[in-house]
Amino acid sequence: MSLLVVDNLSLSIHGTPILKDVSMKVDPGRILGVIGESGSGKSMTAFSVLHLLPNGADLSGNISLAGQDILSCSEQQLCGIRGRDVGMVFQEPMTALNPLQTIGAQVAETILIHERVPKAEALARAAEALRRAELPEEKFPLSRYPHELSGGQRQRVVIAMAIALRPKLLIADEPTTALDVTTQAQILALLKRLVAEDGMGLMLISHDLAVVADLADDLVIMRRGEIVESGAAQHLFRNMRHPYSRALLEASGHVPERATSARTMPLLRLQNVVREYESHVHGWWGRTDRFRAVDEVSFEIRKGESLGLVGESGCGKSTLTRAILGLEEIQGGEILLDGKSVASDHQANRDVCRRMQVVFQDPYGSFNPRWRVDRLITEPFHLLDDPPRGSVREAAIVEALESVGMTADDSDKYIHEFSGGQRQRIAIARALIIRPELIILDEAVSALDVSVRAQVLDLLADLGDRFGLTYLFISHDLSVVRSITERVLVMKSGRIVEEGPTDRVFDRPQHDYTKQLVAATPVLPADVA
Repeated sequence: MSLLVVDNLSLSIHGTPILKDVSMKVDPGRILGVIGESGSGKSMTAFSVLHLLPNGADLSGNISLAGQDILSCSEQQLCGIRGRDVGMVFQEPMTALNPLQTIGAQVAETILIHERVPKAEALARAAEALRRAELPEEKFPLSRYPHELSGGQRQRVVIAMAIALRPKLLIADEPTTALDVTTQAQILALLKRLVAEDGMGLMLISHDLAVVADLADDLVIMRRGEIVESGAAQHLFRNMRHPYSRALLEASGHVPERATSARTMPLLRLQNVVREYESHVHGWWGRTDRFRAVDEVSFEIRKGESLGLVGESGCGKSTLTRAILGLEEIQGGEILLDGKSVASDHQANRDVCRRMQVVFQDPYGSFNPRWRVDRLITEPFHLLDDPPRGSVREAAIVEALESVGMTADDSDKYIHEFSGGQRQRIAIARALIIRPELIILDEAVSALDVSVRAQVLDLLADLGDRFGLTYLFISHDLSVVRSITERVLVMKSGRIVEEGPTDRVFDRPQHDYTKQLVAATPVLPADVA
């Protein structure tokens, strides 16, 4: 008997159709992968199972959980089901956790809501749930707060909350999107182990086929609120028939085309760069230690080259990026762009910095939502001694937008009016508008759907050829770095531990750390159709 049965589920919100005749099932001890791009209806299907829908929602069809009709349940009955029979793991753990409560209190809260037990017993069971989520109390006391944990550790806390009452069904909505490859592999292995131990069903929602390739027993592929293809995972990978499924498969392994030529002239050179921070032990009046985030880093980027920098969270990538941009003062070594230092007299060299721009991971978070696009993309003009005005300024805006596939009419809109991929295009237009020589891309495509990611990578390759751009591509996603870079650096604990041509480093890694990263990278089955 199936644990969860969704039959002909349709959903509209204020008359707008969201889901249409969606049918799927999850069996005990099995993992169902629900795949699709943003807006395909994956999350709304999951929220329908829990009946967590906004006002104006009109739901029809059937949802059965262990034989119980969910759509006929009262709100009181649903409150008893949520958390007890069905656990939920959300995409962004920091927003799912209360920053003012300890991790022990938050996991125990799940137990106390559903069961009348003493607080001491709830905390003991919370400690057990955290241990099962690989956060043992001897290393991670219940008194810790979310901000004291890494991203992967916070996601484990969310998983502990979801499994504290050993639910029949676990729903994980993009649980690894923001995590580096090794942490992602650990979280996926943890979910698989918990399914095996508890015999529960798992609905794993993702936009990336490669993430669920080795995990899911069954697959459902969604597009615009409908299921376009479904079946056993191994069979479906070998026999995909729908054009949308094929497009997702091709986008997952997409490699942009870029002109190749000899790249010998160095543009950016780092020599023995050191960046340290002071940390206070035992309070402000205690002993002062120094933490070295960037440790004697040396490398160069040649003009027109695309160089990758990979490593786990906390390895020093972002600190190094800020130092290159002149935003962090270094304590040793030098950073030169075309022979000129990026900083002097304890401040950034303006003449050098105008030749570099950056594209951030979250395009929405890097824009002021109160400004129109024309003002947003002209922010770099403050680096120019004589910024363009009037018709020249308007022409520069139009040229920048059209170069990234947007239109002149988009300049009068606000950033919330665009999709994630369009926002990232606008972020690239902002970086291009003063014609820099070096663009640093800091996790610039990690939050995008695979098809949108492929489009943005194609755009970057095209812009690089057209404008002779040099890229420093920083990412924890090795598959993306492999597809767009010519050389790659591997960073661990503030040091470069391996470097070389991208294909050589990934195909024949020499350092143990690189081998771990490559082994943890999700890949599609070798025999996909």
